[in-house]
Amino acid sequence: RAGDRAGTAERGTVTERRPRSDGSEHPEGFGPVAHVLLADGTVAVIRPLHAADRDALHALYDEADPEMLRLRFFTASREAAHAYARGLFGGNDEITLTLVAEVHGRLVAEATAARLSPASAEVAFFVADTERGHGVGSLLLEHLADGCARRGVRRFLADVMPENDAMLGVFRAAGFRTMLKVEDGVARFEISTTATPSALSAADDRDSQAEERSLRRLLLPRSVAVVGARQDGTGLGHAVLRSIVDNGFRGEVQVIHPEVDSVGEVPAHHSLADLPRPVDLVIIAVPAASVADVVRAAGATGAGAAVVLSSGFSEVGAEGAARQQELAAIARQHSLRLVGPNCLGVIANDPQVRLHAVFSGSTPHPGGLAIASQSGGFGVTVLDLATELGVGVRSFVSLGNKADVSGNDLLAAWYSDPAVTAAALYLESFGNTPTLARLARRFSERKPLLAVVGGRSSSGQRAGSPHTGATGLSGIGVDALFAQAGVISCRSAESLVSTALVLQRQPLPQGRRIGLISNADGIGILAADSAEELGLVVPALSDGLRLRMAQGAHGVTAAVGNSVDLGSEADGARVGHAVAELAASDEVDAVVVGLVATRFVDPLPTAEELRHIRGRNPEVPLLLVPLGGLEVPPEVAEMVTVLRTPGEAVEALAGAAKYAEWCRITHAARVEEPDLDDSSADRADRARALAKELIGDNTKGAWLGPQETRHLLEPYGLAPLGELCANVDEAMAASRRLPGAIVVKVADREVVHRSDRGLVRVGLRSDEEVQEALRAFETELRRSGVPVQVQPVVQGVEVAMGMVRDPVFGPLLTVSAGGLASDLLDDRAHLLPPVHRSDAARALRSLRVWPLLDGYRGTSAADVDRLEELFVELARLVADVPEIAEIDLNPVIAFADGAALVDVKVRLAAAADDPHVARQLRRG
Repeated sequence: RAGDRAGTAERGTVTERRPRSDGSEHPEGFGPVAHVLLADGTVAVIRPLHAADRDALHALYDEADPEMLRLRFFTASREAAHAYARGLFGGNDEITLTLVAEVHGRLVAEATAARLSPASAEVAFFVADTERGHGVGSLLLEHLADGCARRGVRRFLADVMPENDAMLGVFRAAGFRTMLKVEDGVARFEISTTATPSALSAADDRDSQAEERSLRRLLLPRSVAVVGARQDGTGLGHAVLRSIVDNGFRGEVQVIHPEVDSVGEVPAHHSLADLPRPVDLVIIAVPAASVADVVRAAGATGAGAAVVLSSGFSEVGAEGAARQQELAAIARQHSLRLVGPNCLGVIANDPQVRLHAVFSGSTPHPGGLAIASQSGGFGVTVLDLATELGVGVRSFVSLGNKADVSGNDLLAAWYSDPAVTAAALYLESFGNTPTLARLARRFSERKPLLAVVGGRSSSGQRAGSPHTGATGLSGIGVDALFAQAGVISCRSAESLVSTALVLQRQPLPQGRRIGLISNADGIGILAADSAEELGLVVPALSDGLRLRMAQGAHGVTAAVGNSVDLGSEADGARVGHAVAELAASDEVDAVVVGLVATRFVDPLPTAEELRHIRGRNPEVPLLLVPLGGLEVPPEVAEMVTVLRTPGEAVEALAGAAKYAEWCRITHAARVEEPDLDDSSADRADRARALAKELIGDNTKGAWLGPQETRHLLEPYGLAPLGELCANVDEAMAASRRLPGAIVVKVADREVVHRSDRGLVRVGLRSDEEVQEALRAFETELRRSGVPVQVQPVVQGVEVAMGMVRDPVFGPLLTVSAGGLASDLLDDRAHLLPPVHRSDAARALRSLRVWPLLDGYRGTSAADVDRLEELFVELARLVADVPEIAEIDLNPVIAFADGAALVDVKVRLAAAADDPHVARQLRRG
């Protein structure tokens, strides 16, 4: 399926593993069949070789140019190719995996890995002449590496003729670690199968370019056909047709109607097959039972995309879901991109296109904002607000049930479109969450991404499910994903559009300091309250600045506090003087001016003055909030962004400031993450094998014992401090090896709440005290031979780290204040794998306990670098080992030159091969 990846946690790293897939399993066991986009936008199928492919594979070699055969087999002999093909079907034990690619049901490529040793395999590829240059080889390499890595193959070896430029380019551009040497006139590659961040980035670049080409006929159509427009002027089809015509579509529009020759002034044909030439886009508004036939006809006649307005699919139950699956299968078969069903339509607002194919909503001005909405009603609201506030829109896509085109696909396409300057999403369900997290982060590094998510609450989930088939989302998971990916989280359509306006019209703030100026004290007070609630800072102004502002233009004193009240008699000159002083002061990073209409404020000269100030201080965002009927001339609003309320202005600035801060941290840390090597993949394999062994036949899973926990976590540097002791003699011996006071605690998986039961003793210094502690433990537990853990006493700042698996988001990581404070304080941050060092640093600094870690009131700062390392390793562990259902590191005590894990608990549970991802493969 074009544009989606399976989010399998890649061995040895915390990035998601490929291949992309719709989740349909193949009986031979190579995971899911993958539907992928080629570089020309065609949908291809990548799957294992079947026995039934024998004739098709031989035909592939029969049809090949002799020169291509020579480059592949080092001989132009066609018989050599056929002998090789016969070997693939002959039960050759050395063949680890053979994959083929199909386009429109025709086998067009083959890739084989033959094992040379337990950890290496020789690989070879062959692509049909007609498909060269479309990226088939790169996709086969990517999927072959994934399948072989699961089988323990760490290296590919490949011999390539030096003149085989196409294959040399595939290996060099794949992003995997490679070594190349030339011997005896042959280029010999050694390629790691570990899907490093570089490999994923290269694959994302290919995907983005393919998505942009695949969706071009949807987002920039030159011709449109409407199916289902009634001649009597009723129904969705006619409403969309009227919208297309009235809004001046620059291309060719036609109607498909079985009985008439025109609908209104638009010519009609009896079927799609009767059209004189293929159209780019088909708009479908027929009953649900007839939609599949129309989609099939659209694909057969060469249409590039279809938008299904009709309802009656997955939102109505199992029968509708089956109809929706049929639509998706037909669309893939014909490489047709499908929007919906059950959607509002699309807008392509390029001035050279001007397609307004929706049945409701305003017509916004052309601009750079691209919008995707899973809710038609929300989409209408956003379009109306964008039109009202003057936000320029590039495109709008109502996703509906997301049978094919998803937010992920659009993000990939918009990433490559230079005319898209920002994107906005409204979502009620996430499809492939790991893909969204990675694509969103990648998009945010280039341009802003705003989002509103519905269905976080139980009430919202019940409301969302009937009209889009949405599933509930964890608010914590959404917040974690957005915070890491740099997504600007908005609470409403109003905040989304106002933030988009600020991003379009104003520079990004250089910090979180906001200056507030008004001619009515209540406005400034409420705005200051909102600012601090949203994480902005309303600084106390310096004495010099306060004096300069208070003098005003005419020497009239103004009330100046953290927010500046100029008084109700302030005129335009006085407002301009105060704003100019504040904007030029370097004491704030943005300015909000709230003005109430009075007889002293003349709108035009006041706004003109603000425009001149904005021009003199281009790096400082300047927002104007006119109230009480004060009107601002449109030409001034181009320079001084005008919003409707102080709260709206402050919220928009907060989103822009947080995004700017995220960009600065992310860009500064861009080189922090080295590609992980094969040893990391081997570590992951061993950890997962151990986890499966520990679970055994226990399908329900269980908490691990102390020794099992140590064995699993030690390779990741996450084993708890101290020694495990089976009896009092071992405990005394361990205590003698430790300097200073020690801690002795019961180490038994069946015992919880040890402190409450007196099963932890702190500050012991002698054998006698150790003996007494163990006797007390035996008395409390009413048995002898109690295992214990002996640890040194460690002093420092306590934090906690942990993970639980969310049904939608997968591993949900948490860092918080530790010890008793973990339960008492709501002081925590949540993250999702992959976790970079910059993510860990940002999370730690967001905690209220951060000042203690940073050295509070003269105390020594803790080793924060070590805490960041531990958190990154925790994220790698839970991504590598999906059998870890829950893990709790509490407390982790940080001190000046390190950090100690004092208590660690792990619960394992059986997991599918790709547990989280397997549930996320469905589109949408």
